[in-house]
Amino acid sequence: MDSDTSAVLSIGGERTTGNTVRSQNVMAACSIANIVKSSLGPVGLDKMLVDDVGDVTITNDGATILRLLEVEHPAAKVLVELAQLQDEEVGDGTTSVVIIAAELLKNADELVKQKVHPTSIISGYRLSCKEACAYVKDHLTMNVDELGRDCLINCAKTSMSSKLIGADGDFFANMVVEAANAIKVTDGKFTRYPIKAINVLKAHGRSVRESRLVAGYALNCILGSQQMPKKIVNAKIICIDFSLQKTKMKMGVQVLVTDVDKLEAIRKREADITKERVAMILAAGTNVVLTTGGIDDLCLKYLVEAGVMGVRRVAKSDIKRIAKATGATLLSSLANLEGDETVEPTSLGQCEEVVVERVCDDELILLKGPKARSAASIILRGANDYMVDEMERSIHDALCVIKRVLESKRVVPGGGAVEAALSIYLDNFASSLASREQLAIAEFAHSLLVIPKQLAVNAAQDSTELVAKLRAFHNTAQTKAEHSGLRWVGLDLQGGAVRDNKKAGVLEPLVAKVKALKFATEAAITILRIDDLIKLAPEEKPGGRSYAEAKAAGEL
Repeated sequence: MDSDTSAVLSIGGERTTGNTVRSQNVMAACSIANIVKSSLGPVGLDKMLVDDVGDVTITNDGATILRLLEVEHPAAKVLVELAQLQDEEVGDGTTSVVIIAAELLKNADELVKQKVHPTSIISGYRLSCKEACAYVKDHLTMNVDELGRDCLINCAKTSMSSKLIGADGDFFANMVVEAANAIKVTDGKFTRYPIKAINVLKAHGRSVRESRLVAGYALNCILGSQQMPKKIVNAKIICIDFSLQKTKMKMGVQVLVTDVDKLEAIRKREADITKERVAMILAAGTNVVLTTGGIDDLCLKYLVEAGVMGVRRVAKSDIKRIAKATGATLLSSLANLEGDETVEPTSLGQCEEVVVERVCDDELILLKGPKARSAASIILRGANDYMVDEMERSIHDALCVIKRVLESKRVVPGGGAVEAALSIYLDNFASSLASREQLAIAEFAHSLLVIPKQLAVNAAQDSTELVAKLRAFHNTAQTKAEHSGLRWVGLDLQGGAVRDNKKAGVLEPLVAKVKALKFATEAAITILRIDDLIKLAPEEKPGGRSYAEAKAAGEL
């Protein structure tokens, strides 16, 4: 076995090899997992994070917690990136993926100390992951079409149960499912749910239950002028990515004028160019102008006279989504291929109605019934900024879950059911192998139990007793065919008992579980393969001491 050494390198730095590195990496991973452990499950607690500027974030979301921690240790960074990956791929299950990865590492470290080679552990973990994913897909999945709309609502409620809005789960679950169905896009065989088309706006004040879903795209902007119309039916929208302002000479262009009249002519021409641009936009039939830049008073005057709605300083992300939804083209300039300035009517987007509505202290501009794609907006209300921010994160997670369920059409029971079933299956599978991997697979099976254990601990229940009951049920389900219905059994954390989670409606998307297992195993293997750490010393600046040091020494 490799010995523990820590040597100073000739290249200016230090090198640590052997078990010391592995133990350090495992400790770093476990300390990261311990931070998020208590926020797992429907009765998990929230974390308050204060950054160096003093900004406060209160959250329960694993990925957000880890992103805000400034992690130095390279192995711990792997877990932080793991949570981000789970958040991007699935949207939910960020806390559990980190906990599983840390537990896998911890148990692998124990095996290494018992003189099992890391290569054997890695091949055992890979085999376990493959078997586990196959078993979940074959034996623990349910089809969404059989369970109907209730299944979607239950998945959303399960995702929200651990969050701040868990108490109003029914209200928000319905809202999220309606929003996801509103933006359905079918192209050929595939049906997609681009959740980015759902704009989530935050306005503090009023109660949480006064949040609402709006059909159409809501813009958190105000009109350029109060004299503009507040409502336009059959809107023709132009989306432009430049400012409608008086044309100025480009930087570095110099014009020498000897005649005063010519100077006045230049000024007049500058104003006329802008006027011609506005006239072109209006001639194409435009009655709503959205721009990412500014609109100056001169242009506003022309727009007000024509009875056109003008909105300036629209966020780039918003204007792109609006262009996609209404079928407009985002114009970065009015020039065509010949170099002349024109506005083609085909580049305009259309929607049934554009209307200004007042919400809280702000005015919102709603685009209802866009032509090309449907859009939806959720306006969240809450007591303060921290609460509304956390609601937005919860809604995002729930939307991601609904998207995954609708696209994959398969769900699994929650509440530790999958982990307990896999633990029993992999234990039996390990004892059927006569190779070295047996020990690693048994440890993998043991590691998965960390999820039901932690769920029970967070709910202030007796975790040992509950997990023992859960394992007994799943063992019966797997060994006796007549009791196969017990495979849906998971934890009931409110009552401190075990129950059929399929009937109770505690459901999660299959993708979330499978990806979590794969990602956690990959991360554990990545860290486990490391047996050498070379840390270079920071480069010393040439030129001797700094000004501050010289001053402190009294040399100045």
